[in-house]
Amino acid sequence: MIKKIDMNSEEFETEFELTKKYTEDVLDKYGFVFNPNEEINESIQQGLTRNQMIYGTRFCPCFMVIGNTLEEQRKNEENRLCPCTPALENEIPNTGSCHCGIYCTKEYANKLKKDEELKEVSHSHSRGLSKQECEELLKKELIDSDELESLLEARELGYVDFNLVDNREWMEWVGQRIKGVDYLVPTTSFYQSLEQIENQKDKPTIVYCLSGSRSAYCKKIMQDMGFKSVTNLNSGVMGYKGEMLSGE
Repeated sequence: MIKKIDMNSEEFETEFELTKKYTEDVLDKYGFVFNPNEEINESIQQGLTRNQMIYGTRFCPCFMVIGNTLEEQRKNEENRLCPCTPALENEIPNTGSCHCGIYCTKEYANKLKKDEELKEVSHSHSRGLSKQECEELLKKELIDSDELESLLEARELGYVDFNLVDNREWMEWVGQRIKGVDYLVPTTSFYQSLEQIENQKDKPTIVYCLSGSRSAYCKKIMQDMGFKSVTNLNSGVMGYKGEMLSGE
């Protein structure tokens, strides 16, 4: 049976304030910081409050709760008490954040802030990317249409340099291709065509195809061959909203 909690009740509000204080104490005890996304923190704090009201302890809200008593919980390690052992011993040291995302290392939280700022700039086109922002984008495994447009604009201004490579076939290239593409390296004749840029392995490269699947495959091969930085255009030409060219 689903147990319903009235989030507008005085009881919930009181317990919610205690939970917020509890999570703040966790930060102080372990030297963590909150996720810069306040919605994530509030959602987890609400879940912890709910579990406290139902089970009498703050089980992690991202996992199933098995059993109704603390004694039963102790017998079943799958139940997680916040802050849970897997988070403290594995998740946060190895990834910078617990599974739920509320507790982060300072370094990871700063990275999240920078990523969000970069995303906002790239998607709003409110201003051009800085050189540092370009370099951060080119470190990503995947970029989207707006990010590629921003990088192409920055390249025109001389802030960054990279190769844009099309992994589709010649017929697709002639029909429609991204304005600013530098090389055609078809997947079916990949190794022969790659000779065009085999001496440019230190130069960042962005690859694309129709949907992103062929270019993802080519990306992995290029990295195995020693290309220093290879980024794939997510959704490929199908998702690209920038200017296109056609013809030979």
